[in-house]
Amino acid sequence: MSNSAVPFPSKVQIFWLAIRPKTLPASLSPVLLGTASVPFEQLNWLLVICAFGCAVFLQITVNLANDFFDAKNGVDSDQRLGPVRVTQSQLASPMQMACGIVLFVLLSILCGLVLIVYSDWLMLGVGVLCVLAALGYSGGPYPIASHGLGEIAVLIFFGWVAVMGSFYIQTQSLNGQLFTLATALGLVLAAVMLVNNIRDIPTDRSAGKTTLAVRLGNKNSKVVFTGLFVVAAVLHCLAFTAFTNDYPIILTTVPIVLCFPFAHKICSKMWISEGAALNPLLASTAQLSMLYSVSTSLLLLIY
Repeated sequence: MSNSAVPFPSKVQIFWLAIRPKTLPASLSPVLLGTASVPFEQLNWLLVICAFGCAVFLQITVNLANDFFDAKNGVDSDQRLGPVRVTQSQLASPMQMACGIVLFVLLSILCGLVLIVYSDWLMLGVGVLCVLAALGYSGGPYPIASHGLGEIAVLIFFGWVAVMGSFYIQTQSLNGQLFTLATALGLVLAAVMLVNNIRDIPTDRSAGKTTLAVRLGNKNSKVVFTGLFVVAAVLHCLAFTAFTNDYPIILTTVPIVLCFPFAHKICSKMWISEGAALNPLLASTAQLSMLYSVSTSLLLLIY
């Protein structure tokens, strides 16, 4: 008779679970899009590296803080349908998680200070708001995620701030075309958040966490999820027609053509899946955001 035990995960494996690497394209894709909009000869590569670093470190901060505060507030429980949460599962202590949060806040601040020094001190205010939003997503006196504002926060900080900020630190300017593209990408990234919240409707409702999905209900949330992709596609086309005539129409539709099969597949699975079956769509939607960002960035770079 076998007496083998399930091995306890290593510290590296626990850390990997905690940072949720499958969600990290959500922080990389907006910085890529904003950077690709800058004329190549104007790029300061130190700022490029620090922009990516700041975005990734803030994303990890959000993920760790979400793990920490949801366990502390009783939102995570044994009935959780999503990926393992290390604090709730006691794979890491609250103190260890708090130390991780502090570490990545400090790393994001370090990268942010470089961006401020080399670009514009007005970015200091933006940086402070980003850190407060990262910590206030799940924590603080008015958690953003618990009041139906998670998707809006994603649009603001991962769409507008990340894309426009990555462009601004290089050029000290903004433009309407990039804002429209940032909104399109921000809506796709908001869909990543919405998948997570649709999956967690039963457990969030019982824990008193009023996400947008809890407010709308399962069916209406799936309608909104599909609608986010449609509106994003419309905004993409608008960005290359209303603000510039420099791009051939057939070329500007390439990102939409590339993304459509994946978006269609994701939406189809969304409508027939419930609970834990939605977990793969979280990564798939994040990957779709990266595909859109990469294809649109290449369009901006090569033409």
